[in-house]
Amino acid sequence: MYMHILIPTDGSKLSAKAVKSALTLARDLGSKATAFYATPEYPSPIYSEGAVFTSYVTRADYTRAQTEAARKVLAAIEKQAAALGVTLATEHAASNSPSESIIKLATRRKCDLIVMASHGRHGVAALLLGSETQKVLTHSKVPVLVVR
Repeated sequence: MYMHILIPTDGSKLSAKAVKSALTLARDLGSKATAFYATPEYPSPIYSEGAVFTSYVTRADYTRAQTEAARKVLAAIEKQAAALGVTLATEHAASNSPSESIIKLATRRKCDLIVMASHGRHGVAALLLGSETQKVLTHSKVPVLVVR
């Protein structure tokens, strides 16, 4: 039924629950999986009336730190997949729009299911912060299974 499952994660406890569900589903279906972790892009300088605000972290240091954070999260998922006998690939991308990256990756990797967590924001927080899960649900042509 589903032959390739995309598993986006942000490394949170709720995402860990979605990862476990996705890997178990992949094992039970005999599917392969791809775990994906997005990190924010290097912040651009902010210009304001005669002032420029920049980061004190160099682009290279920032990239190294983000890559290391991704490596740690994805390595933990690789261990879980190996324990379950699931074939797993991993991807990391710097993106200020994780939902777009998730959808593009699902298409590029020919995934036929996306399994991801919902952080369950409500009210003003949901309105102001939005939800990457909601954006994926709205724009993806690939089916999405949301774990709460």
